[in-house]
Amino acid sequence: MAQQQHSSRSILIITIIVAVVLIIVIWPLSMIGKGSVTTAAGDEPEVRIQPVAKLELAKAAAVKSDGKPRDGATVYNSVCMACHASGAAGAPKAGDKAAWAPRLAAGTATLVKNAINGKNAMPAKGGNPDLSEAEVKAAVEHLIGLAK
Repeated sequence: MAQQQHSSRSILIITIIVAVVLIIVIWPLSMIGKGSVTTAAGDEPEVRIQPVAKLELAKAAAVKSDGKPRDGATVYNSVCMACHASGAAGAPKAGDKAAWAPRLAAGTATLVKNAINGKNAMPAKGGNPDLSEAEVKAAVEHLIGLAK
């Protein structure tokens, strides 16, 4: 029984000695190549973690006029055609007599009023607040002409 204690005690001592030797040998080896960290002038962490690209949304530039009122075809081509050519958002397509028939029955004054103030998905003045009421009226008359 004395030998069992001696063997377990010797195993414990050998384990401690091996651990100490490993710490003494491995720790200095792990420090090789690790000098003091110096940062370059442009090597700031904020700069290094910036995203690869940035996306900025900007409002599209409105079509500027020269101060003269634009005719209906010009206003239609620059503003109204975006929806009325394709029928986007339920807009009646230009030239579609069946879609324009109930609107024409309401009268030109109602169509002009709805175009100026907006109706359903159509924003006021077709989404271009720079248009004058005369230009909106000219665009409505142009659309009516296409539907007849």
